[in-house]
This record gives sequence, C-alpha cells and structure tokens, in this order.
Amino acid sequence: MGAMLSRKRAAPDREGSSSPVRKSTRTSATQQSASTVAQEAEAADAPWMLVGLGNPGPKYAGTRHNIGFDAIDTLAEAHGLAWEKKLESNAQVARGAIHGRPVLLVKPMTFMNVSGESVKPLSKRHGIPLSNVLVVYDDLDLPAAKVRVREKGGHGGHNGMRSIIGHFGGSHDFPRVKIGIGRPEAGMSVPEWVLGRFFPEEQSDMEEAVLEAVAAMESIVGLGANKAASGQRLTGRG
Repeated sequence: MGAMLSRKRAAPDREGSSSPVRKSTRTSATQQSASTVAQEAEAADAPWMLVGLGNPGPKYAGTRHNIGFDAIDTLAEAHGLAWEKKLESNAQVARGAIHGRPVLLVKPMTFMNVSGESVKPLSKRHGIPLSNVLVVYDDLDLPAAKVRVREKGGHGGHNGMRSIIGHFGGSHDFPRVKIGIGRPEAGMSVPEWVLGRFFPEEQSDMEEAVLEAVAAMESIVGLGANKAASGQRLTGRG
C-alpha cells in the first residue's frame, strides 16, 4: 500500500483514459449502481408483505404487545381481506390488493420472540424481497399513541424485530411502523407492562393511533417507504 501511495499518478494513455485504479473504482461504482437499480426494480414489481406482530391466543388479545395484531386486523377489515383458516408457515395470512399492489397480510402464530420463524419462510415462498416486508409493532420508547414510520433501522430491543432481523442474516433494511405504548409506570416491570391491557383512559388515543398506523401502511404500499416516512399520506382506500 505504501509503495503505491509513493508513486506519481499514472499519466493518461493515448486515448485520454484515467489510471487503472480509477477505472476499477469507476467500474465498481457502476456495478453497485446497477445492482441498486435492479433491486429497486425488483421491489417495484414485487408484492408487499405486511406483518403485524403479537402473541397468539385470547390471553394476549388487547395487550400492549399485541397492538401490531390490532393494526393489521384493522387494515384487513378496511380492505375487506379475510384471514385464511389454514396457517401458512405457522402464520395467519390474508391476500388481496391495496392501491393496486398485491399484498400478503401476516400474523405470526409463533409467539412474539420467534416471529422470524414465520416471516422469513413466507417472504421466500412468495418471492417478496426484504425491502417489501413491512412490519407494524409496539414501541416502548415512543410515547403512548405516537406513530412513527421508518424506512429501516435496528430492533431497538424489541424481541420480535430482533428475531426477524436475525432470520434475514442481520439485515434491517426493511420499513416499519411503530406504535408507541410508553414506558411502564412506577413499580411495574417491562413484561408486566407490555403484557398488560390499556387503561380505559388510553383506549380512545390508542384506537386513533391504530388508524394512523393503518394509513401509514397504506401509504407505504402506495407511495413507497421514503415518501411515507417523510409524512406523505394517500387519501382514500385503494
């Protein structure tokens, strides 16, 4: 490396081309750009998989940790999509279209902490690239009823997201919609808080948050994650 740095820059050849090093760098950048374009084209043509995270069974219905299930159920109802009776990759699924794009709605029945065991096989089976996997879930670090859209990011300590990222080889380049549930009140542990139900005075705000999350998911499918993350929203159901 040191010997190369001490040399004078190679003069252009008769045709005026740059040095071999610059050629190689330019070629590499071109190849990378072509790969990115190909990935974006694949995502543009591929269906979307919308995943709501939660725990299965009546014991967990209506808990803070299941707000992702609530949001995906509300989305399905809004578009007249029915959950199929037969599980696929240990998940409930519903199929249809939103804003003209084919969608697969998913509720893993694996329990929250191993959600990736359903999500990864489903994405592979249906040919859905990771960039078109959209996850909606609860977030302790957001104030209750606050909704946030992100194009990508880490798991933030959320075990369901940790599992999904792990099953995709550590990649976190997929969009998500977070619904804030706030931090535990004094004297309550995190497990008690997330597995507890919302207080009566929270219900109205959380219902509004679910509707906001649904609008965000629709906009991600219709406009793309980048525009939705910047606050753009589609109006009306497609």
